Amino acid sequence: MSQKNIQLKGITWDHSRGFTSAVATAQRFHELNPHVEITWEKRSLQAFADEPIDQLAKRYDLLIIDHPWAGFAARTGVIIPLNEHLPKAFLDNQAANSVGKSHESYCFDGYQSALAIDAATPVAASRPDLLEKIGRETPKTWEDVMDLAKQGLVAIPGIPQDTLMSFYMICSTLGEDVALTKQYFVSEKIGLKSLEILGELGKYIDPSCYDMNPIKVYEAMTRTDKFAYSPFAYGYTNYSKRGYANHILKFHDTVTLERQHLITTLGGTGLAISSSSENKDMALQYAEYVASPEVQKTVFFDYGGQPGHREAWLDTTNNFVALDYFKDTLPTLDRAFLRPRYHGHMFFQDRAGAPIRAFMKDGGNAKHVLEGLNSLYMESLQK
Repeated sequence: MSQKNIQLKGITWDHSRGFTSAVATAQRFHELNPHVEITWEKRSLQAFADEPIDQLAKRYDLLIIDHPWAGFAARTGVIIPLNEHLPKAFLDNQAANSVGKSHESYCFDGYQSALAIDAATPVAASRPDLLEKIGRETPKTWEDVMDLAKQGLVAIPGIPQDTLMSFYMICSTLGEDVALTKQYFVSEKIGLKSLEILGELGKYIDPSCYDMNPIKVYEAMTRTDKFAYSPFAYGYTNYSKRGYANHILKFHDTVTLERQHLITTLGGTGLAISSSSENKDMALQYAEYVASPEVQKTVFFDYGGQPGHREAWLDTTNNFVALDYFKDTLPTLDRAFLRPRYHGHMFFQDRAGAPIRAFMKDGGNAKHVLEGLNSLYMESLQK
């Protein structure tokens, strides 16, 4: 008796890291299970950050999601709790081999909404050939970054989403994580100091950067000779692999600010399964396959993915292929700040970056910006 053919649809984001890795694992899974056909579609990085997952879960079996949706997922149940469906030994392995807080980031109130198949945080990147040409070493401190920025050689992602993540980064590095209390988003002392630090850097950033996400930063660094260094942008190991771009980028741990390495804001993506899927059992088998250490180390990485399993980050072959991207940035990932994931945080995240971006780009009143952030935060807690 032949097996019933199963069709699964997935939605991911439009970059080799998000798309070709998914397609490659789907194809190999199909070869191992010929009765299963998995089709992946893609959407822009901005849509990935913005579009509510409850709408996607109506149309797709498999979803690549951002971990700030974890609180929403736990509240609404639009994606299944993997801790009730996957073997405990498998999930224990995922937790034990998490890169930083990646696995934990998808667990909210005991509800494991996704598997951390992809790990990322803002890291530093350089064009070694350009730095050598101008006789400069890779920056080690914030002061080094400022010196290079004053020469117009520094690029940062300056769209609202990324400037908000940068604000979280500076606050954490100065010793205070955001959203710790329901009275205010961050204390006035740390909030104002963080805005002033970012505002000073903003004076020397090329205006084009304020329309760039991390991908556009790396494309600008590899397609032109305009920028020699980026101090913090979500890392993409693709740009450290031979043949991917016109110039290879070398990735580094972040610089120090007041003798503390920058504590950047954890990103990455997770693989979730819709509660509306009619083929949950097969979707679970595929999810377990993709997140397994062997696939993470090989097929997933080989076809553009940025693994979330620690074994893949420690793998000698992967580090050789990617100029030690994993080994050199693992400390950055391990200390990364896990941003808020409460139910209303996406409301805050969607609105809080624009005033910070405007302040960095055009200047203004830091106290007024901070008051606006605190007001937005209080509103988000009521969602």
